[in-house]
Amino acid sequence: MLATRLSRPLSRLPGTLSACDRENGARRPLLLGSTSFIPTGGRTYAGAVEPVGSKAVLVTGCDSGFGFSLAKHLHSKGFLVFAGCLMKDKGHDGVKELDSLNSDRLRTVQLNVCSSEEVEKVVEIVRSSLKDPEKGMWGLVNNAGISTFGEVEFTSMETYKEVAEVNLWGTVRTTKSFLPLIRRAKGRVVNISSMLGRMANPARSPYCITKFGVEAFSDCLRYEMHSLGVKVSVVEPGNFIAATSLYSPESIQAIAKKMWDELPEVVRKDYGKKYFDEKIAKMETYCSSGSTDTSPVIDAVTHALTATTPYTRYHPMDYYWWLRMQIITHLPGAISDMIYIR
Repeated sequence: MLATRLSRPLSRLPGTLSACDRENGARRPLLLGSTSFIPTGGRTYAGAVEPVGSKAVLVTGCDSGFGFSLAKHLHSKGFLVFAGCLMKDKGHDGVKELDSLNSDRLRTVQLNVCSSEEVEKVVEIVRSSLKDPEKGMWGLVNNAGISTFGEVEFTSMETYKEVAEVNLWGTVRTTKSFLPLIRRAKGRVVNISSMLGRMANPARSPYCITKFGVEAFSDCLRYEMHSLGVKVSVVEPGNFIAATSLYSPESIQAIAKKMWDELPEVVRKDYGKKYFDEKIAKMETYCSSGSTDTSPVIDAVTHALTATTPYTRYHPMDYYWWLRMQIITHLPGAISDMIYIR
């Protein structure tokens, strides 16, 4: 019975859990059974860094999704924002919209985090734009990332390497290049990971591997930077595929066709097309799910950049996924396997 209940989203369970959340000095009921509940929603600012207007922040992956929204939000907060865009040179619509703000506090820059040359060019652009480079740059948000799907035997080594080059090595490369400026400002590094950086999931191993790596890199960096006054935070979003348009039915089918065509004959024969198609259909269902509101992620990153004492980890996710993450990371594997492996 317990396994059955915990393997379903709370919104589909009978009854609700209740707790209290403090808002404006008053206590109000909070329905934990709601799919809109975000565990980080009650985080408060013990103090905020000042003045925001003099602080420069680079955000990677601003062509769309979290990065696009974050660039606009941080600009509205008064930051000097450098929006790293992979498709700037190709005139992407997201880049055009950011440029249309015509603000001297928001500048889009061409940035492919897989290219050391482009990363170093952006370092020079940022450094030359600072009023006093010796005082450094306040924040770096490593948001750029890609995703894919496919069981281990369905996924090529090229795909594993491609996802890792962006999500993991891109994060490491960009961080290493900007750390001298961040250290001078005693600033912030905020790495966008995922709930799949804390718990594995079938058919997502290329993505999970890279996000587990981002978590480890962030922890090591936090230890090293502590005595230097640099604070390192990790943001672990839940399922926001519906909001970020990470996949479309067309893209899923294109990935699936290429995957099947390139499979070794022994794998195609052993699994069969029926099994393969069932897994693709399941992925299509998953990719149309999730929250359409990115504000919890944006708020978490903003808190990490502006709070005097930012949190080590932020968990903007549906309560079901938050509870599942706690179970998988805190209970013996045999128990979580019994609940979640189907």
